[in-house]
Amino acid sequence: MASERRVDVTENGNATVLVLVGSLRAASVNRQLAELAAESAPAGVQVTIFDRLGEVPFYNEDIDGPTAPEPAQALREAGAHADAVLVVTPEYNGSVPGVLKNAIDWLSRPFGDGAIKGKPLAVVGAAHGRYGGVWAHDETRKSFGLAGARVVEDLELSLPTAELGDRHPRENAEVTARLRDIVGKLLAETD
Repeated sequence: MASERRVDVTENGNATVLVLVGSLRAASVNRQLAELAAESAPAGVQVTIFDRLGEVPFYNEDIDGPTAPEPAQALREAGAHADAVLVVTPEYNGSVPGVLKNAIDWLSRPFGDGAIKGKPLAVVGAAHGRYGGVWAHDETRKSFGLAGARVVEDLELSLPTAELGDRHPRENAEVTARLRDIVGKLLAETD
């Protein structure tokens, strides 16, 4: 069973960012971007990558409620305890990966009072093609906004994977700086 991976940037991190990765593949560029966001986060920030999206069952109102499946409860708890949310996602067939859409559905309930209600949220990621997943990122922002998150529209990074070549994103100083800046600005949006 996978578990949450916590990345403490400082010993006494006082701000928390929940990271949701829209790709389940262990070696995906988007997972690497999520890890880089954790590694390069500003001082005083605790970044948690929720690694259990693959365990969360498809949303079904019949199984929701006080006895919702444990992975869904864990996702909601992670959302509730975060100060902000960073979504790192590829684009699948021009849209949001199913695993991420499912997470949005679970986080949006109970309707009007979901776990991420009012929390600042940014969407970034990488994808094949020259636009770097911009369609999926736009759709993800829209869905999370409808789910109650406070989407920070001007925090964007849609990276064409060709720009990285065979290198890890951390080998690109510009990408590292942009992710650090996005996490810092995201936290500046917290109440």
